[in-house]
Amino acid sequence: MSSVKKYLAEFIGTFVLVFFACGTAAAIGCEGPNYLAVAIVFGLVIVAMAYSIGNVSGCHINPAVSIAMLISGKMSVADFFGYVIAQFLGGIVGAAAMIPFLGSDCGFGANALFDASIAKSLAIEIILTFVFVLAILGVTSKTENGSVAGLVIGLSLTLVHLLGIHFTGTSVNPARSFGPALFAGGENLACVWVFIVAPLIGGALAALCYKVLDSKKD
Repeated sequence: MSSVKKYLAEFIGTFVLVFFACGTAAAIGCEGPNYLAVAIVFGLVIVAMAYSIGNVSGCHINPAVSIAMLISGKMSVADFFGYVIAQFLGGIVGAAAMIPFLGSDCGFGANALFDASIAKSLAIEIILTFVFVLAILGVTSKTENGSVAGLVIGLSLTLVHLLGIHFTGTSVNPARSFGPALFAGGENLACVWVFIVAPLIGGALAALCYKVLDSKKD
């Protein structure tokens, strides 16, 4: 039952992320001052979820975070797959929930290739995810950081969005990308694999890097 609660928490958290943050991008766009607003909303959602479901599941709501935790030995393989399935389902339902309010042609805040380049898009997403997940691993490595961890993680997500929106719309999260792409269709769906693969690579690299940085010398 405890695992079911964790998976439910991950589903809810990812649903909220996609519905509120991607929904904001779909509703107001990312031009002018709205660029900053969208970045802030992504960060605020993480803060809200971290302090509401963090004590249940750790508030990964992102397969890239979960793969980093798996590599770091902080979760089991079974929980990893349970988390990822819940996250993808949450992202799909979150995107579907936009339709009654924004219509089926709202764009859903879906990601897109930068300069129509797979290589450039993979590179920027790997870098953005690496930085984001490294911050998560660092702030959650000490129990005394518990009271501020959610705020730090939320601000870190805002940070990567401030740069990344210009390039790809910022994924750093396969579940966040898949749900919107599924309903946006077309080119967004055709290239969604980039926004699944790149964040997973970035998250894995961050975990491996943090293992080196945090290794204790005798």
